Amino acid sequence: MTYSIVARDPETGRLGVAVQSHWFSVGSVVSWGEAGVGVVATQSFAERSYGPLGLELMRRGRSAPEALEMLVRADEYESSRQVAFVDRDGGVAVHSGADCIREFGHNTGNAFSVQANMMERDTVWDAMADAYRAADGDLPDRMLAALAAGQAEGGDIRGMQSAAILVVASEPTGTEWDDRVLDLRVEDHPMPVDELARLVRLWRAYGHAEAAEQLELDEDRGRALDERLASLEVQPGHPELSFWAAVALAQAGRAHEAQQAAAVAHGHGRGWAELLRRVVADGQVELTQDQLGLLLEPPDS
Repeated sequence: MTYSIVARDPETGRLGVAVQSHWFSVGSVVSWGEAGVGVVATQSFAERSYGPLGLELMRRGRSAPEALEMLVRADEYESSRQVAFVDRDGGVAVHSGADCIREFGHNTGNAFSVQANMMERDTVWDAMADAYRAADGDLPDRMLAALAAGQAEGGDIRGMQSAAILVVASEPTGTEWDDRVLDLRVEDHPMPVDELARLVRLWRAYGHAEAAEQLELDEDRGRALDERLASLEVQPGHPELSFWAAVALAQAGRAHEAQQAAAVAHGHGRGWAELLRRVVADGQVELTQDQLGLLLEPPDS
């Protein structure tokens, strides 16, 4: 009993699912995806096997319409199911059984499908489709726009509880953990779509931080600093991101900015100062004693 979107990004080939419902941990039920294969949303008296079986069929070369038709035909309770597939080529298939709880329906477009049941109004899925088509940004941004539009149109008649977003790579990378580009869940929250959007912003910020770590290992400190600062642009005031940005700024000789960033971390607890002392003492971070003292002082001292 929920609303969701499945989509393929035509620019990157990435595939995604996003969902919200008044049901605990909806992402563990509805959302399925495999890099280079497809994505599935299974809901409305959900039969979870549509996920793994649908992906298996698409992996073996069936298109989304062929795979969904085969599974619906074999399901004696198909009239109560709502299921949508998108395959690696952008093929779309959706089934809304006649016995889904109203208001229910779906809307499809170029490489995407939105579907909803037990909604307050029968305008939810059309609003989601319009929002997805009109949204700027990458696939997560556009899917979040669809969820927000669905909620603005009334959403689940019972209210809000959980949400999830899953994005997989256009092609298998050889490692399952890298195949999942984005996998976030809000299991129980009064405003799950807002919380999911916050987590996606944090995911973007940490993406810059992870890129900085690799550049630091490669001894490319200039570009690493750029990534550290980019992380703070996305998520200002975050203690972890501020702490490591402060270190990079100090190493670059940008003393005042380094102190300001360090002060953000120190403001979240005394442990950050002790961490700084430890990583310098153990040789894990290269700072002179003057730079260390600078980061331990308040910025206005």
